[in-house]
Amino acid sequence: MISLLRRNGDFRAVFIAQIVSFAGDWFATVAMLGLVIDRTGSKLAATAVFVVQALPNFALSPLAGPAADRFDRRRLMVGVSLLQAGAASLFLVALHGPVAFAFLAQGLVTGLGTFFAPTSQAALPNLVDADDLPLATVMMSSTWGAMLALGAAIGGLFTLAFGREAAFVADGASFLIAAGLIASVRRPTQQAGPEGRRGRVRPLADTLETVRYARTNPVVAALLGSKLGFGLGSGAVGMLALMATGPFHSGDGGTGLLLAARGLGVVAGPFVANRLLTRRAHPTAVAGILLACGLAGLVYGAGYLVVGTAPVLGLAVAGALAAHLGGGAQWTLSTYGLQAVVPDYIRGRVFAADFALVTATMSLSLIVSGALAEVTGPRLPTLLLAGVSSLWGVAYLALTRPLRRAEATVQAV
Repeated sequence: MISLLRRNGDFRAVFIAQIVSFAGDWFATVAMLGLVIDRTGSKLAATAVFVVQALPNFALSPLAGPAADRFDRRRLMVGVSLLQAGAASLFLVALHGPVAFAFLAQGLVTGLGTFFAPTSQAALPNLVDADDLPLATVMMSSTWGAMLALGAAIGGLFTLAFGREAAFVADGASFLIAAGLIASVRRPTQQAGPEGRRGRVRPLADTLETVRYARTNPVVAALLGSKLGFGLGSGAVGMLALMATGPFHSGDGGTGLLLAARGLGVVAGPFVANRLLTRRAHPTAVAGILLACGLAGLVYGAGYLVVGTAPVLGLAVAGALAAHLGGGAQWTLSTYGLQAVVPDYIRGRVFAADFALVTATMSLSLIVSGALAEVTGPRLPTLLLAGVSSLWGVAYLALTRPLRRAEATVQAV
């Protein structure tokens, strides 16, 4: 890792920018969860914090994907970061006004981030050499978890010490720092292509082209389906704050610990996944990636089974860690698979579709689990979603078995 960061200044700038931005995001998330729970006392409203972090991705993906393929990716990431800094200022309005401004701020930040995420992932294969791509993917994937772990844990302590206003200010500042770092990138973030693939965004036509591409590429379809199913059990994440403030009576500090455990799992998961990644895109890598993605669903479900039955906070923290160890590995492997096999001209649109599918299922899972928690409390929804994740893992392994066998045959030949 150190060698890659030393050798490649452009990757280093994007890597650090992502760390800073994610840290600010989780400072704001901890503060917003506390604000919403204090103001509303509603379990559904607390779950809606996570919904508003996911749903805009689905709504805006038909614009974000084509933008990532047709416009300069570096400039797009810089512009989005600057606009996110402005949107984050609305969190401060919510402190002294209607709490709805916090949801508006988060919705705008997330909506703008819809353009950033597929753009940065589509750009990554152009920022590093092919031999460095597996490690670069692991590093970029692990930063989200690392900053969830550190940002959530430190954010909880920071909020307790300095207040929610300071946490929201830190979030806005993080976007400005990220914009400056990305502006320093000099390596091209996309390959030169025919003029017809640049210029005007055509949401419907571009979406249809992406669908046609996935339908004719079963490996791509399977990798997209991996995250789609993963999202079905993701409503369990929305239960963490409710478990902390409800059964465990631990407030913002407990929320920070559970989110930190989630982040630590996401950090470690990609490095476990790295052992299954090949040096270059090659069909023989696919069978292992698809197998690991299915097994990850089983690990995720088992972890949240522990969370849902835990009598004390410490055991729930261990369960969240285990769950997201599987989730982090699954996310990294499916992301690397798409980066390795999808050509540059359509890569942004494929990643936008990937985000759209997972955020759609995540939003549905969060809404349903939040509504159920209003009636039953957070334990039952957590257990039900643990079961959903486990069932999906079994189904995914069964559905991808013919494809894994075909790839194994290719390897044998």
